Amino acid sequence: MIENTTQRVKRGYLKSDFEIFHLKDKRDIKFQFHYHNFNKIVIFISGNVTYLIEGKSYKLKPWDILLVNSNDIHKAVIDSNETYERIVMWLNSDFLVRYNRNCNLLSCFELASKQRFNLLRLEGTWLADVKKILFQIEDTFKNKELGYSVLRTSYFLQFIVYINRLFLKQKNISESNDIKYDKSMDNILDYINKNLNKNLSVDALSSKFYVSKYYLMHKFKEQTGYTLHNYILQKRLIMANLLITNGENASDACIKSGFGDYSNFVRAFKKMFGLSPKKYYKS
Repeated sequence: MIENTTQRVKRGYLKSDFEIFHLKDKRDIKFQFHYHNFNKIVIFISGNVTYLIEGKSYKLKPWDILLVNSNDIHKAVIDSNETYERIVMWLNSDFLVRYNRNCNLLSCFELASKQRFNLLRLEGTWLADVKKILFQIEDTFKNKELGYSVLRTSYFLQFIVYINRLFLKQKNISESNDIKYDKSMDNILDYINKNLNKNLSVDALSSKFYVSKYYLMHKFKEQTGYTLHNYILQKRLIMANLLITNGENASDACIKSGFGDYSNFVRAFKKMFGLSPKKYYKS
């Protein structure tokens, strides 16, 4: 499912090892907040674009690279007066794990999640090296001689290795004027995502973080695009889905993902995923 807002996209699924798209738009597109069950890399080439990921706002410069973790809620805000060009990569985590030989090719995504920071900004020879690999990948779509798919996988893995190395050694640019976020909301988002099985009511969160309920609800919606209730509900459902996919029974998934009432859990799960938790487990 290519990032296209002619329809309202809430989530995306990936069946293959990886997918690569070179996209160029100059039209009035309004992307919706959404998430995927796979990791995503966005290489920004041109346009006037701000990318929102889990409460942080990134004003992009040409050849900025964004690492979007699976289940991160995000969207792009674009200026339709300028052409928005980017390369988008979808990555299946299981595919990368198969190539973990004395290394962890998911390190960059894990660090981005831990630090709640998604931007890789390159300069000089680093940028030149990344461009070279990207051009080699794109050439395998044009030149389909013997072994082109093997070459594509090889170049793609080179790119992932290189991105990991660069992201892990990147100096702190989180204070750049191109990155905006509310520190208190960032702490609250971090707490929510690490404590989905706990009491996350407005009262509990406002008390814990010493903010008024009005400020919490207003600022949260402003930063994430979601109401506090809907954000927590969606994150809990994503967690329950992951638990069930990994073999957990529905009742245990309900409890571990923070739902207090099983019937409400079943109703919300079916509304979001189209099947009841038990039928989803069997599918």
